[in-house]
Amino acid sequence: MTTKKSFYPMLAALLFIAFIQMSCSAPQSEKGPSLKEAFEGKFLIGTALNANHNFGRDTLGIQVIQDHFNSIVAENCMKSMHLQPTEGVFFFDESDKFIEFGEANNMHIVGHTLIWHSQAPDWFFTDENGENVSREVMIERMRSHIHTVIGRYKGRVDGWDVVNEAIVDDGSWRNTKFYEIIGEEYIKLAFQFAHEADPDAELYYNDYGMSQEGRRNSVVEMVKKLKEEGIKIDGIGMQGHMGMDYPDINEFEKSIEAFAALGVKVMITEMDITLLPFPAGETAEVSLTAEYQEQMNPYAAGLPEEVETAFNKRYSDFFALFLKHQDKISRVTLWGLTDGDTWRNDWPIPGRTDYPLLFDRNYQPKPVVQQIIELTKE
Repeated sequence: MTTKKSFYPMLAALLFIAFIQMSCSAPQSEKGPSLKEAFEGKFLIGTALNANHNFGRDTLGIQVIQDHFNSIVAENCMKSMHLQPTEGVFFFDESDKFIEFGEANNMHIVGHTLIWHSQAPDWFFTDENGENVSREVMIERMRSHIHTVIGRYKGRVDGWDVVNEAIVDDGSWRNTKFYEIIGEEYIKLAFQFAHEADPDAELYYNDYGMSQEGRRNSVVEMVKKLKEEGIKIDGIGMQGHMGMDYPDINEFEKSIEAFAALGVKVMITEMDITLLPFPAGETAEVSLTAEYQEQMNPYAAGLPEEVETAFNKRYSDFFALFLKHQDKISRVTLWGLTDGDTWRNDWPIPGRTDYPLLFDRNYQPKPVVQQIIELTKE
């Protein structure tokens, strides 16, 4: 027979066991809103895909991309040195996978980049004797490359970075082989050829250091001239390779406003915020001393709390700016997915440990992600 004295402790024990069982069987708390959900109706949020994403090897990364992003750009596989390393010989295996991934996940797809001096194969500019080709040959090689690449993906790519990094800080033309052989008309021709290849695709000019007054003014004049000549250009990509003390956010805002006034879309592209110092002088000599190596790689063991706090504020300040100008900005794209993937770990000094992105090396969103999401509610 159970007495009242023994009943209540037994009841309490049974209730406790039931509570534990319910807690264990209850579903885990639902995921908070994703980045793409938070920015819905404001602007697209994108990331750059690498080979491990494109070929399906990084399954954890792919899940993060699917959860948080609605726009993708090819980090490397659509650059000319990868697509056409030898004249007339194209390799589309990775870029095909990239396009298929975007289509399967109903994502906005950006092709990057058609004409860029930095990762173009040497043959593009030279003849069999290693001398510069003629202007006519250079133009035809540009036309052929652009028509072949865009033609393969006609109707499947939403927008193309047609020309990348053609202007320097002071506003003068970058002295590339394209400029040396053809002159400034190569910009116009590139956009003309791209439009011929796919009249419905959006066409962009993309560059870094866009907060620099000289570059800003020259980009404005270039776009005005193209539009006056009837050349289709739909947007300007402002690369967001940033540090903790550059660019000046007020100057960056001036460029957003100046570019939007041209009647084109403004996109924040290639965004990351490095926490590492930039070496002075020649980077080839940075391995001279262990002391200097440590100085250049101060956070190999992790970030101090005060540095992480400053990093979070820096990202939040820029996203607050983007939200302020959401009527002008159509897309914000991060240059990579996790800190483990970033190019910043190996440039300009290889083997460093940087933390420039929104997801950590374990594919987890950093605290700043929630801070950014909260900004969308204000």
